Amino acid sequence: MGIVEEAHNLKVVGSGEQIIVLAHGFGTDQSLWKHLVPHLVDDYRVILFDNMGAGTTNPEYFDFERYSNLEGYAYDVLAILEELQVQSCIFVGHSVSAMIGAIASITRPDLFSKLISINGSPRYLNDVDYYGGFEQEELDQLFEAMGSNYKAWCSGFAPLAVGGDMDSVAVQEFSRTLFNMRPDIALSVAQTIFQVDLRQILCHVTVPCHILQSIKDLAVPVVVSEYLHQNLGGESIVEVMTSDGHLPQLSSPDIVVPVLLRHIRYNIVT
Repeated sequence: MGIVEEAHNLKVVGSGEQIIVLAHGFGTDQSLWKHLVPHLVDDYRVILFDNMGAGTTNPEYFDFERYSNLEGYAYDVLAILEELQVQSCIFVGHSVSAMIGAIASITRPDLFSKLISINGSPRYLNDVDYYGGFEQEELDQLFEAMGSNYKAWCSGFAPLAVGGDMDSVAVQEFSRTLFNMRPDIALSVAQTIFQVDLRQILCHVTVPCHILQSIKDLAVPVVVSEYLHQNLGGESIVEVMTSDGHLPQLSSPDIVVPVLLRHIRYNIVT
């Protein structure tokens, strides 16, 4: 087993000519896709992996400097595609991984036939003429809470992010994967994500992009999906789903899985 394979817990399942890469967001791991994968394995080769820093990865591999910006994660994606000799893929990125995929596609557009973004955002902070959803003071409080008592923060953040019932299976699942992260790594990753500003690079993303967004999401307001649509450099399409929360593929699979399958099969550019 190679270092890339081992570090990211790489898994390839299914059979088919077309390759789909599933990339999870902050506080989760590849188990996030458990409701989607069974619908793909008959027709596609599916690549699953864990982002560095996820609770399922070896914390010794986490380089704080490398992952202080999203380029470090984008280079990981390209290394995974190289390791598996992938020449073209459909990249499905949730949350921060939507932007990680976008960065990777700027470097190697030939490797991506399309990007599918689920609740992705180029910037979480509000700015002049831009609504990201957060003020700096709110983020500072979030980081302080994470630093002072990580377990308590996880218990409070998970139901807010997932939405819906506090005792739901989805909330329990997100709490588990969130709490699996080493607290100092989780704080560093959160600071990198929440303070990112990728608005200037969107025009360089030329790969077709399908932008999927929950109607209600604590982390990403619906207007962000329209901002992406207006500012991406290539063809794009937006679909706002009736799902609630930032992890809809976990909390509302009945709504989200059919939408995802439709966008995987449908091409904007033929």
